[in-house]
Parts: sequence; C-alpha cells; structure tokens
Amino acid sequence: MRVSSFLGATLAVSAGIWGVVGQPALAVTLSDGTVNFMGVPRLEGASTTFNDTYAWGATYYFTIRVPEDAGEPLQRIAIAQHEGSDDIEFDLEETRAYEGTRRNRQSEISLLATTSNKDNQTLDLTFSPPVPPGKTVTIALRPVRNPRYGGVYLFGVTAFPAGEKARGQFLGFGRLHFYERGDWGRYW
Repeated sequence: MRVSSFLGATLAVSAGIWGVVGQPALAVTLSDGTVNFMGVPRLEGASTTFNDTYAWGATYYFTIRVPEDAGEPLQRIAIAQHEGSDDIEFDLEETRAYEGTRRNRQSEISLLATTSNKDNQTLDLTFSPPVPPGKTVTIALRPVRNPRYGGVYLFGVTAFPAGEKARGQFLGFGRLHFYERGDWGRYW
C-alpha cells in the first residue's frame, strides 16, 4: 500500500510539473555543445532516371524524411560513394533539392553550398534555410555521365542537424544498379 501511494503521489506531482512546464525540448545538446537529432531522419530511397552504363543526362534522386520528433532541422547532407567500379563525377551546378518526393515535387529548397571532395568521393549539400521537422526532402544530383562499368553502386547518406557543432547521423546506403547493355540487339 505504501509503495502504490508513493508512486501515485510521484505520478501526480510529475503530471503537475509537465502540465505547467510543457513538453521537454526534443533536441539533444551535449555538454560540449554538440547537437544531435532526437528522432533520426530516414533515407526513404534512391533512384536514377537512366540505369545504362555511360548514359548521359541521368539524374540520381535521394529522398530523406525528417520526422516530426527530430528536434532540430536538417542543415546538411553528405553523400559518399562507397562501392562501384567507377568513380562517379557530378555536375554540382545542376544539383537541386526540393520538398517532397521524386514523383511529388513541391517547392524548391535553396542550397547554400554544394561541395565535392574527390579524395573521399563525398558531396556535401547545405540547405538554406534548414529543412524543418515533419518534411520530406529530395536531392537531385546530375552525374557528368553514368559509370562506365555496370554493377551495384552504394552511396552512404549522412544527415547533420542545424548548429555549429552538429553530429552527423548515418542514414544508410542508397543503392543504384547500372547495366551494361552492350550490343545485345544483334544476338536476338
């Protein structure tokens, strides 16, 4: 009896405090000032308009959902090629971002900066303004051309919250498969 009455009183006091103070902040800020997401964004998918090797004019799409409980807006995305027989080069001037998905485009999102590090095959894209929680963003990348060699190409996607000292959260791999079509037509 005493334990249950103690728990009941504790819950009543806690409920009273939350009622006055409101909900706790959802962002996670460490003592050193590092900012983390509370609810981690999700890589919804990756796709390409053309999956033939050496094709020109393709666009690679990466769609990321920022959950309502993220706690912080999405400031930056890093996309790094991890697998594939050919290093893919991108036309940074043609990089775009917009709210929504590949098939349901909404308003365009401005990019403050788009940079490429050829040493580690990474693209960094900074949104201006940051993408707020509860939104979906799609990044459209234009390769100079598709890779010369077929196979599976994996791109690691990392999301960073807003803040000067933001900790990245790895979201997973976007998988694109390219096919060497060759001269199959003459054999059929």
